[in-house]
Amino acid sequence: MVLAHIVIVVVSYLLGSIPTGYLLMRFVRRQDIRTVGSGNIGATNVLRTGGKGLGAITFLLDAFKGSAAVLLGGLMGAWLMPALPRGDAQALAALCAVLGHMFTCWLSFNGGKGVATGFGVFLAASPLAALAAISVFAVVLVLSRFVSLASILGSLSFMAFAWLLPPGPHPPMLFFVECLVALLVVARHHANIRRLISGTESRFGAKKNQ
Repeated sequence: MVLAHIVIVVVSYLLGSIPTGYLLMRFVRRQDIRTVGSGNIGATNVLRTGGKGLGAITFLLDAFKGSAAVLLGGLMGAWLMPALPRGDAQALAALCAVLGHMFTCWLSFNGGKGVATGFGVFLAASPLAALAAISVFAVVLVLSRFVSLASILGSLSFMAFAWLLPPGPHPPMLFFVECLVALLVVARHHANIRRLISGTESRFGAKKNQ
């Protein structure tokens, strides 16, 4: 049982820790994403410094690794621990994948803010809630042009949608981890929150990077 948990943790963490934005910028632009723009390896900084195409690919790949970790975690749980509820195995994988992205071992445990990977986790675990939350993200972004504010409100809204929208019973552990992931994403935006309060946060499309 313990060994099975360790396998899920390690596989999910390593999958989530793949620094997509860093790798794309390194091989396509011959740049270290950590030295340009905001220094973040996430899709927003890649978009602003590497172009819309690379930014979109980064978002999709980061989201994919989140979804893949949840689905793979469920499969590993069913194979290694048949008695363990599928939702619990998925919850463990989801949390480890997001932590892997935020604190990747490949870049001295300095990773992204978890928005795209968190969305991928949400999409696999609670598709309707994830789509509703990203709709909130899109509306806030269009109205405010603050990516950080859109990410924060989208993450917070997901918790309500995850409670209200899932068809059928929602495993308690999975719901708890979904809320924890949403709060981790918000916490990773602590510097942005300070800038939003002080009025110094840059808007999407402005020359100053987030």
